Amino acid sequence: MQYATGMNASSTQLSSEQATAIVMFLFFVAILAVVVYILRSIVVGKLFKKAGQPAWKAWVPVYWHWILLQLGGQPGYWSIAGLLPIVNIVAYVFTCIAMYHIGFKLQKQSLFILWAIFFPLVWYVWLGLDRSKWDESAGAPRRDELAQSNT
Repeated sequence: MQYATGMNASSTQLSSEQATAIVMFLFFVAILAVVVYILRSIVVGKLFKKAGQPAWKAWVPVYWHWILLQLGGQPGYWSIAGLLPIVNIVAYVFTCIAMYHIGFKLQKQSLFILWAIFFPLVWYVWLGLDRSKWDESAGAPRRDELAQSNT
């Protein structure tokens, strides 16, 4: 007994126009990801310089996030834990707390964290390019090697 599915073998295949559109879309997404990575690395590097960290650390995947967490007074291991499903939600909360403290260290008001939560790239650009100075006495104490060498 045969059942009618309403589909034949040729309807499940992509046309050449559809395949081309998919490839072009994926190419566009890849280019956009590279541009965002470069922009984020440049401005986070400038943010790291304000905090006394070398700018090259902003270019290393995962490690830049570790440093960002430490600058905000949070344990850096949350950057690795953030790669795990479900745990990444908790890691994101710790990242937001770190960004909150980093904002204070750069003389921003408490509501400035909303930029970090909803528009993180804008937050990085804003803090990386504005003229604010790093004030170690504001926010949570940092946890990186520079903080440990100063004590």
